[in-house]
Amino acid sequence: MVNPSSLFQPLTEANTLSPVEPPPGLEGQGFFATTLDAAVGLARKGSMWPLPYATSCCGIEFMSTAASHYDIGRFGMERFSYSPRQADLLMVMGTISKKLGPILKTVYEQMAEPRWVLSVGACASSGGIFDTYSVLQGIDRIIPVDVYVPGCPPRPEQILDGIFRVHYLAKHESYRRRDSAEYKALLAHYGIE
Repeated sequence: MVNPSSLFQPLTEANTLSPVEPPPGLEGQGFFATTLDAAVGLARKGSMWPLPYATSCCGIEFMSTAASHYDIGRFGMERFSYSPRQADLLMVMGTISKKLGPILKTVYEQMAEPRWVLSVGACASSGGIFDTYSVLQGIDRIIPVDVYVPGCPPRPEQILDGIFRVHYLAKHESYRRRDSAEYKALLAHYGIE
């Protein structure tokens, strides 16, 4: 049983909290100002809604990533969106056949900007061990990919690392990048308007 008096200890140097360093910006008494890019990036990073597109064993590893032991809900991703119109992170996990390719591309096109793609596992990234006529040899042949997670299947820690890399991209991406000529040329390369 816990002694209630031990919960309320006087503040000493050993049990005081030290404040973290503030991010770069202008600060003063009662205010903090930053750039629009930094504020939008922080909001995008902390409120990402993933759309899991799982077709095989990598999907099982993703399920364990979302379960209580790894708990991606700690990173603002507990709301899975199974509608592409309400998602901003497409997580492709598993083997994608050539017949499934146009459906995956349609799902990507239905997502609103900004959108990111995480290719999880060897099959989604390069076709994996299935070097056959019916398997797409990497989803980057039909849609642009932001982060690749290697493995067959990758461990939950690897999937979390891939998610952290997407978070980094979302936080540090310029607010105007999606309107740039380079980004429009990339989408035109994939036949996406």
